[in-house]
Amino acid sequence: MKLPRRKFMHLAAGAAALPTATRFASALDYPTRPVHLLEGFGAGGATDIVARLTGQALSERLGQSFVVENRAGASSNIATEAVVRASPDGYTLLLISISNAINTTMFKLNFNFIRDIAPVASIVRVPYVMEVHPSVPATTVAEFIAYAKANPGKINLASAGIGASTHMAGEMFKMMAGVDLFHVPYRGAQVFPALLAGEAQVYFGPLLSSIGYIRAGNLRALAVTTTTRSQILPDVPVRFRRTLN
Repeated sequence: MKLPRRKFMHLAAGAAALPTATRFASALDYPTRPVHLLEGFGAGGATDIVARLTGQALSERLGQSFVVENRAGASSNIATEAVVRASPDGYTLLLISISNAINTTMFKLNFNFIRDIAPVASIVRVPYVMEVHPSVPATTVAEFIAYAKANPGKINLASAGIGASTHMAGEMFKMMAGVDLFHVPYRGAQVFPALLAGEAQVYFGPLLSSIGYIRAGNLRALAVTTTTRSQILPDVPVRFRRTLN
């Protein structure tokens, strides 16, 4: 049975990925019971925010509950494996991110991400922002690089876990800028309490989960990883490749 385009677009608006063996024999009746949407980075993070907005929208459109489950840990591998092992009936979905692609090369997994997970739709693109604790005496990327070179190994680089995209972004910056930052991994959104307390001084994270702290002055944005300035941070420079060179 072919899934009508309108129904498919409704489903695609919220479902990021699902087990590959799903069959659409009863697609016209879907969903007839609550659907579980898993995300792998914990409450309060960018993926959690997207998951909850998506779940709410789908619940309103399709008249059935979309329950968001936080399965934080192992750079989203715990959530991913849970979806891989779930019944392939479309009632257990996964909100994926760039970390899932990174994980295929960083970890020895108990599943094959390409084979075992089928993408349904692209939901949102979230730019990253380089942000620092206010105690860091830098208002630009160039000033931060100079400060880091003057204090090798003394600046803590926070991430949402080893192998997470936030970790990879920080490591790339270290390599390109030629600076020595001490990596401190946290579990998902637990990175923000550490940043706010000054336990960690710099973070390369999704703008979606950081914007509130930046607007409140709790964290200072130095650059966004986009080709054009962000509409919500119009005064923050884009990228920093030219600065690094």
